[in-house]
Formats: sequence, structure tokens, C-alpha cells
Amino acid sequence: MIETILVSVLIIGIGLAFMLIKVLVKKDGKFSSQHIHDSEAMKERGIHCVMDQDREARAKGRAY
Repeated sequence: MIETILVSVLIIGIGLAFMLIKVLVKKDGKFSSQHIHDSEAMKERGIHCVMDQDREARAKGRAY
């Protein structure tokens, strides 16, 4: 039981260390936005946030 907890804490610690390194090494020192509306690839494909899609469907009268 204790071994499982220690391994879990070690894995979480390693992940946090990598995130810290990313923040320290990057030029702006922050993470990029993870929101769909901020992604250029999603915009090119015409994919929107579910809230925006729902709003558009309601405006067109196609909401369920």
C-alpha cells in the first residue's frame, strides 16, 4: 500500500517538475490556452466550443 502511494507521489512529482521546466524555459513563461476557440487548427476545421454550437443551433431553430 505504501509503495503504491510513494510511486504515485513520485509520478506526480515528475510531472510537476516537467511542467515547471516548461514554464521556466519558455520565452513568455506561461502555458498556451487550451480552449477550443483559441486553437487555429480547430478554427480551420470549423469546430467551435459546444456552447457556441448550441447557440448557433438555437438561432437556426435546429436545437433538440
